[in-house]
Amino acid sequence: MEFFDSHAHYDDARFDDERDKLIEDVYKSGVTRIISAGYSLEGSIRSLELSNKYDFIYSTVGISPNDLVSYPQIDDEKWKQNIEEIDKLITTNLSSKRIVAVGEIGFDYHYDTDKKTQYEAFSKQIDIANKYDLPIVIHTRDAVMDTLTMLKENPVNKKGVFHCCPLNRELVKEALKLGFYISMAGPVTFKNSKNANEIIEMCPMNKILIETDSPYLAPEPVRGTRNDSRNLKYIAQKIASVKGMAVEEVAKATYENTMKCFNIDN
Repeated sequence: MEFFDSHAHYDDARFDDERDKLIEDVYKSGVTRIISAGYSLEGSIRSLELSNKYDFIYSTVGISPNDLVSYPQIDDEKWKQNIEEIDKLITTNLSSKRIVAVGEIGFDYHYDTDKKTQYEAFSKQIDIANKYDLPIVIHTRDAVMDTLTMLKENPVNKKGVFHCCPLNRELVKEALKLGFYISMAGPVTFKNSKNANEIIEMCPMNKILIETDSPYLAPEPVRGTRNDSRNLKYIAQKIASVKGMAVEEVAKATYENTMKCFNIDN
């Protein structure tokens, strides 16, 4: 049984003390492919470096809404320059096929309410994705309607995935209508996730991806610890339980779905 972790952050400083050994242990455990997700220019570069080092790791590149706020809001040029650098990063590495999506990008109103900057950054990066025929990886928090409006007004040619998708019925229903995949992470296993079973039931098996978002959001029964891809099995077990399937079936289906979502052909 093999798993594909569709979203992890192995460039994170929490892995600095044992990154290479951990990645090797993850692979030996049966997680044989990983998407290392970028979130800032620096994080995107580090993710690309990992994908160049390990042939079973792929990368995404992009500036997340949370990483826009790390730049002074009066200095519009800095975040715009970083998005231009993301464009150049894709251009330079296009032939290697190590970059498989633009992301994570989107809206997050939980900490920052500068909607104008977030809107401009999101739309610019959708344009980049369409320019290179790449899917996108969407981060959305406290911004369901604005996210859906953005995607309807700015169609994404190669679609993509709602990463760690919020357990919101309307979001999932509309995202599926638009042709996006739904990625399920640790929160679907949490005891206080009231909508988890319903959301899993809503999603057809051919549109589900699974992820750890490592080192964040460790699932039950290891919630609260530093997460890594070896915990992907708990998310698969949860889906299998709700869907009445074997874990092996969930692993196979989500593996194939991730390959299709990111247009990986080998």
